[in-house]
Amino acid sequence: MRQILDRLLKRMIRSGGLTVIWPNGESTLYGPNRPDDRPGSATIRITDERTIRAIILNPGLGVGEAYMDQTLVPQDCNIYQVLEVLLANLQMAGVSALPTMKGRIIAGTMLRRLKQLNSTVRARRNVAHHYDLNGRLYSLFLDRDRQYSCAYFPRGDETLEEAQLAKKHHIAAKLKLDRPDLTVLDIGCGWGGMALTLARDYGARVTGITLSTEQLAEARARAEAEGLSDRVKFELLDYRLVQDKFDRIVSVGMFEHVGINHYGTFFNLVKKAMKPDGVALIHTIGRSDGPGTTNPWITKYIFPGGYSPALSEVMAPIERTGLIVTDIEILRLHYAETLRHWRRRFAANRDAITALYDERFCRMFEFYLAGSELAFRNQEHVNFQLQITRDQAAVPLTRDYVSETERQMMRNVAADRNVLA
Repeated sequence: MRQILDRLLKRMIRSGGLTVIWPNGESTLYGPNRPDDRPGSATIRITDERTIRAIILNPGLGVGEAYMDQTLVPQDCNIYQVLEVLLANLQMAGVSALPTMKGRIIAGTMLRRLKQLNSTVRARRNVAHHYDLNGRLYSLFLDRDRQYSCAYFPRGDETLEEAQLAKKHHIAAKLKLDRPDLTVLDIGCGWGGMALTLARDYGARVTGITLSTEQLAEARARAEAEGLSDRVKFELLDYRLVQDKFDRIVSVGMFEHVGINHYGTFFNLVKKAMKPDGVALIHTIGRSDGPGTTNPWITKYIFPGGYSPALSEVMAPIERTGLIVTDIEILRLHYAETLRHWRRRFAANRDAITALYDERFCRMFEFYLAGSELAFRNQEHVNFQLQITRDQAAVPLTRDYVSETERQMMRNVAADRNVLA
């Protein structure tokens, strides 16, 4: 098996350098390993033959599991540097460099509808897998508002807290909350940060829905603590069961969990729940290179049933509903920067997180954060923000109102800070 992996790595590593220390202690250097090469160089030690076999048969799963099990161990580097070399070279070489991966991608594409059959029962179970973890975990690497989605960096040098605040106001501006007491449905409300912001800063009346019991409890507690329980309510509810109508609908970081089979159902619900002059804003991870499949390691360990769609896969079901897409914005590299902040905060609090769970869990999360950052930084992943209406006249003719609203809200934030100071 070593000979097969040796041939694959010789074919694949064309930039930077990767040194592999084999189970018998021998080492092999792959790539030109020039000092100025990007993506740099890394060294790994593989401890047993079984790991070599697992990587050959299913590299998309095997590398991550080997890192978790400490049978693939970075030497004098970290897993981010290892993945940077591997993913950058895979991007240049294409999946043809790894025939077993190519075959699994084809099979995954054929089976993806089956894997994404997210019934109400399965959707609840999938959400619990990731979001019903110990609440303290997320407080140790997210911002204070626990925004677990792509932040927004207008300048590029914002702190995580500043960028997440900017994200919320950017989305709120696109919702055109131009009068008080507008009703808002927040689909996939997380720990309540967006809903509370819309109520507190824009005078909206918000209903947030989630399938996570941990998030529900935290969101309700926050609403009570901020004195906003009369304007914000949170419910444990599947989006398919929503019955009321709303002036505005927002969904941030939830559409990735819908599943390709259910896009029509989702957008039909948006249409049914939206008043005639309503506005919706869908913020989701997407891919810029066309339809694809979810990495098998991510499916198994992080987001079962999840999928980040190509824009072409989203537009067709929207068109069939008769809804109108009035604005599309592609956020490039914003999530890479967000994940960089999360990865560094996770590392700074690693001992506390290990005490909550264990070493294997920490390695799983490290692999997830590092791989995700690189997918947004060097590969095809981006974020889409889709503004959707039922009436073409529901929003102004130009986008100037978005910037004007953002500037006003940030002035208000600065003024409030001065008063508190």
